[in-house]
Amino acid sequence: MRPAIFPLLPDPGCLLLLLVSWLFHPARSEITSLDSGNIDDILNNADVALVNFYADWCRFSQMLHPIFEEASNVIKEEYPDKNQVVFARVDCDQHSDIAQRYRISKYPTLKLFRNGMMMKREYRGQRSVTAIADYIRQQKSNPIREVQDLEEISSLDRSRRNIIGYFEQKDSDNYRTFERVANILHDDCVFLSAFGAISKAERFSGDNVIYKPPGENAPDMVYLGSLTNFDLIYAWTQDKCVPLVREITFENGEELTEEGLPFLILFHMKDDLESLEKFQQEVARQLIGEKGTINFLHADCDKFRHPLLHIQKTPADCPVIAIDSFRHMYVFPDFSDLSVPGKLKQFVLDLHSGKLHREFHHGPDPTDVAPGQPIQDLASSPPESSFQKLAPSEHRYTLLREKDEL
Repeated sequence: MRPAIFPLLPDPGCLLLLLVSWLFHPARSEITSLDSGNIDDILNNADVALVNFYADWCRFSQMLHPIFEEASNVIKEEYPDKNQVVFARVDCDQHSDIAQRYRISKYPTLKLFRNGMMMKREYRGQRSVTAIADYIRQQKSNPIREVQDLEEISSLDRSRRNIIGYFEQKDSDNYRTFERVANILHDDCVFLSAFGAISKAERFSGDNVIYKPPGENAPDMVYLGSLTNFDLIYAWTQDKCVPLVREITFENGEELTEEGLPFLILFHMKDDLESLEKFQQEVARQLIGEKGTINFLHADCDKFRHPLLHIQKTPADCPVIAIDSFRHMYVFPDFSDLSVPGKLKQFVLDLHSGKLHREFHHGPDPTDVAPGQPIQDLASSPPESSFQKLAPSEHRYTLLREKDEL
């Protein structure tokens, strides 16, 4: 009779060591690598996608890789469906066409996508597993507050921009389109909804979406297009939620600077809404055609004392209008000239033509000199840009290019 052979069992201490090692060193996450062949399909089918645009030679990219992977591990446990949340990456050296498509100007850049649409605001928070995971959880939260009584509408914060949808039922194509829009624009507007009997009084002609602009006495605006046409309702809502003249703060300064457009800024005291309204009206009247060439902004004089000092102004001089070209700052001569037809527009056109720059360095152009007067070359030095300092920190990114002087 042959002796029985029993396999040797591993030492219990080794088993414990292997278990502890597995618990504290889980399998590395499979980050989806994007290329020109798969990027559209993957992003279009993802509810939310966070994409890391990186370069292997960039040390900041190398530092982010393990953090990004661990954040993906954490989130995938909470959202196991592969289309709920996607963590992806693009090697920008290997796929420069994709980097150009999304205008990547620094490494690493984290961009958020919803159903294939890139969100305007990229991730700029802390580069830690906890912060990135919390950011994704926030993006997955419901952006629409359901109203239980129409009395709630009368107590809305009228300093905010409010979009309210009144629907017969939640399970409808109309509401699903509204939900898609809210997911994209919830950082810019407050979205609310009401259903069934609660919303009936506001649905006299069917499902209805209205915009309540800031201001207690500002009249409501009604959306008159198709509620199932995403492009139409998105364009209408974006126009209402993203004002022509935006406020610049220290929180959004980097984001605005990175858009690459020079700033036309009204510096005003926080409670001076009259000057702000005049500025908004003249921008809309004179400069709507320049929307893609310059950013129209307003800033709190108290908060932005330092830029005012650069142009030899103080809060006592406000309201003040200035252009920051990211190289120099130029002052609009007199706020009282704001309503002079064409005056503000000419100020912006003089920036684009280079006239402001030339005049600051060399005095008036010859065409501006009175007949018979000698032409003088009066060298001067315009104040340096203040808002360029709000651009992305070189301690967090590898910047790919410098902005050209205007």
